[in-house]
Amino acid sequence: MYRSKAILSSLRNGYSKISTRSYLIRSQVGSSSNSSSPFDSLAIPSRFPWQYRSFSSNPDSMLQLVVENDWSREVEEGLRKPDTPLTHETAIYVLRKLDKHPEKAYCFLDWVFRESGLSPSAPLYSNMLRILVQQRSMKRFWMTVSDMKKGGFYMDEETYQTIYGFLIKEDSKADAAAVAHFYERMVKQNAMAVVVENVSAAVLKVDWSVEVERELQEMKLALSDNFVIRVLKELRGHPLKALAFFHWVGGSSSGYQNSTVTYNAALRVLARPNSVAEFWSVVDEMKNVGHEVDLDTYIKVSRQFQKSRMMIDAVKLYEFMMDGPFKPSIQDCSLLLRFLSAGPNPDLDLVFRVSRKYESTGNSLSKAIYDGIHRSLSIVGRFDEAEEIMKAMRNAGFEPDNIAYSQLVFGLCKANRLEEACGVLDQMEAQGCFPDIKTWTILIQGHFKNNDVDKAFVCFANMLEKGFDIDSDLLDVLVGGFLSQNRIEGACKFLMEMVRNANVKPWQSTYKTLIDKLLEIKKGEEALDLLQMMKKQNYPAYAEAFDGYLAKFGTLEDAKKFLDVLCSNNSPSFAAYFHVIEAFYREGRLSDAKDLLFICPHHFKTHPKISALFGAA
Repeated sequence: MYRSKAILSSLRNGYSKISTRSYLIRSQVGSSSNSSSPFDSLAIPSRFPWQYRSFSSNPDSMLQLVVENDWSREVEEGLRKPDTPLTHETAIYVLRKLDKHPEKAYCFLDWVFRESGLSPSAPLYSNMLRILVQQRSMKRFWMTVSDMKKGGFYMDEETYQTIYGFLIKEDSKADAAAVAHFYERMVKQNAMAVVVENVSAAVLKVDWSVEVERELQEMKLALSDNFVIRVLKELRGHPLKALAFFHWVGGSSSGYQNSTVTYNAALRVLARPNSVAEFWSVVDEMKNVGHEVDLDTYIKVSRQFQKSRMMIDAVKLYEFMMDGPFKPSIQDCSLLLRFLSAGPNPDLDLVFRVSRKYESTGNSLSKAIYDGIHRSLSIVGRFDEAEEIMKAMRNAGFEPDNIAYSQLVFGLCKANRLEEACGVLDQMEAQGCFPDIKTWTILIQGHFKNNDVDKAFVCFANMLEKGFDIDSDLLDVLVGGFLSQNRIEGACKFLMEMVRNANVKPWQSTYKTLIDKLLEIKKGEEALDLLQMMKKQNYPAYAEAFDGYLAKFGTLEDAKKFLDVLCSNNSPSFAAYFHVIEAFYREGRLSDAKDLLFICPHHFKTHPKISALFGAA
């Protein structure tokens, strides 16, 4: 292991101003407040029973029966009890909650299709496929795919992308290739796809009108839930036109009526800034006809709201679901709180709305909920109230840990209260909670962001004295600190020392940033050294930054060295040669471009792109 003294020596070489003296500030953060705690407002009286809507199914009792028992005839008999009638929304809910139990999920869905009387649907099949792949139950996966195909259902693009991406990430190349082959063949063989495309084209070409309706009627469409949700997905880029189609099929003379499946599909399409009013209108419409927003739809729509920074709608949807039978999990609540606190100025009213709603349904606040509230208070600089939340955590049996203290350090640094931020680490140790590498990284980064570079490196020295070794996150922060002082060569030396002697693997983005900075100051040789180091650590070579630099400032020999670094299987690719040759040509260095062409492999010289380039000359 690379020891602290060696790291400090490298640091001195890169940043001459650093002092290795210990810099420990002992101060307590926050003072006890006499004002009422914001946490007090979380206690909400129990709601009266008649304030809840009534539902025909009891999803949690059904889930409990499946989770707590091996699958058996007795379990199936329990599922048939009259007090647990099955709806499509309940089936989705149970499946989502069985995501860690693939065999039970498979048996449950088999029972649903075989004996419950509930019709199969694309969402049920899609959820099952995701569960089986993520739990690596591939035999069951292919059995389910076969059942889908026999029933006239096909894997949609979103499910395919999720499954394929997961298999690639898990390095299951054979399974990924098999799924890709199946999907491509399915798309070619699926006759419904042509009809879906024709319907979508008719809806998109003009505004909705009687003429559009007449054209759709003339197609004599065989309407089904599966067909409708596929058209809605095809129209997802035009949510208002998708809604017009949705209402048209529901009121058509064919006798088809929209179901809970198509209502939920419509909600997923409408969950966008320019159609959010229509989204809530459809939610109300669903309630009036007795359908529910299913858990799968909630999760996807909530993510869409969060991605679009639609914070009020994300909270409103969470509250709506918590009042219903298909309640989001504690993990969903934690993710929502993290989203609400992610910006520079969190809306505390929304944070407390989420926590109150979670508590009002009979749940005790978890450590994750406390952390979410504490994070928001710390970010906006309400430190006294953040301290009150930490006290409440302790009273509830949750001792504050590195997560809570790191959030406090972040908030203090954001408020430029750096000495107090340093003092938090002493406070942590006094409480028996020792700072980890993440806490130190936040503290050091906070000093850099406040332009207190000397003390940032002093904090780093203190961290090393505590026995910590540098990691990729901290290295990125330290390199950024060097660059903030325009000490580009010092950053390069420091990074290379950490790679060679501390066995650190910098982030790809760290390499790229530093290479760009080196080329800006015409340090091509040092940038090339970093490029070579990148390749040794199995990153894709960051070649594009060099082409224009070499053409403007490099020699022919520099270009040859660059191509040697890119060498793969004893020879750089055609693209690597062509980009450099083209850059020299565009820069007017025709002679050097021809010299590079002369040394490239013979079969490159006759490539059409080369012929076109030099043919123009």
